[in-house]
Amino acid sequence: MTIPKIVILTGAGISAESGLSTFRAQNGLWEGYDVNDVATYEGYIRNPTVVHDFYNMLRRKLQNPSVKPNAAHFALAELEQKLGTDNVLIVTQNVDNLHEQAGSKNIIHMHGELLKVRNEKTGQIIDCFNDVNYQQNKLIRPHIVWFGEIPLQMEQIYDALSQADYFISIGTSGNVYPAAGFVQIANQAGAKSIELNLEPSLGESLFQTKIYGPASKVVPKFIATLI
Repeated sequence: MTIPKIVILTGAGISAESGLSTFRAQNGLWEGYDVNDVATYEGYIRNPTVVHDFYNMLRRKLQNPSVKPNAAHFALAELEQKLGTDNVLIVTQNVDNLHEQAGSKNIIHMHGELLKVRNEKTGQIIDCFNDVNYQQNKLIRPHIVWFGEIPLQMEQIYDALSQADYFISIGTSGNVYPAAGFVQIANQAGAKSIELNLEPSLGESLFQTKIYGPASKVVPKFIATLI
């Protein structure tokens, strides 16, 4: 039996039940901050200390012992374990490390990672678990893809989508490109497309199968059908 190639896109909805607030761009606020101030390079240039304070706060929240992977994260890790890392790729819009904590290995963080920083001069990516003091190192910026910046590893993502037998979108609103266009690429490649979400996304009509409900409930149930 041929093992299917599966590409899984995850958004903030998969981490919401783990205690991490979802990013809502509609009102222009993230954790009470204006996204233009903390999620753009222009905002960083204007006031880098405010930006670092914001990501320091998010980093501390992520490392709070109460924030743990939920059943959806563990179901995806089990899928990878059963089918192999060569056959299951998680592409996440999330900057948390909950997929890693659950045991997944083959992950692309297209929007960067909260527990990493980047040297602007050398491009070196460094693990970071503590607060960053901009005054002590002005070359270090959060390893986060901000609005107006190009998401990471796009060529690798498109290559995987072109070979996928299944494309599963979990917990994403479908209003942020390029991720919102992944389902079209997968459909063109002949993949079976599935939306698992709390509610229909903006692109729900493009999916062949749609199942709605909390991620911790609908994801494990659907993943069980693939194992």
